[in-house]
Amino acid sequence: MAKTIFEEMGGTYTQVGDYLLPDLKLPEEDQQPIGVWGQRHWRYLKEHHRATYTTLLTSGKLNGHLADIDRQAEELFSRLVKQMAEAEGVTEQLKADNQMEWVGRVNNIRNRAMEIVNSELIYRV
Repeated sequence: MAKTIFEEMGGTYTQVGDYLLPDLKLPEEDQQPIGVWGQRHWRYLKEHHRATYTTLLTSGKLNGHLADIDRQAEELFSRLVKQMAEAEGVTEQLKADNQMEWVGRVNNIRNRAMEIVNSELIYRV
């Protein structure tokens, strides 16, 4: 019996009942921790860009990609919050004088920064 192309490339089969199933496994990939930003991007890729998701997954680059996006998003978010707070005069003095106003303004800044990060990094391929 002639070898299949899969066998010629070094592939092997395992017999399960009456069927021969190819022995397939994904390439090894370093597992890095993925934060909230990376998880959001993972969900976006999986739901809206299946081809990109599958390509990254089968090439063994998905975890590294998500960790990189997570790191970039966290840095951008922190930088934006800091810059917006300075520009709008949200200081520790305001926190000491009027806590409720400070909380409202900081929440507003964080929400705007989150929208920017989402549109620039998370929901983009």
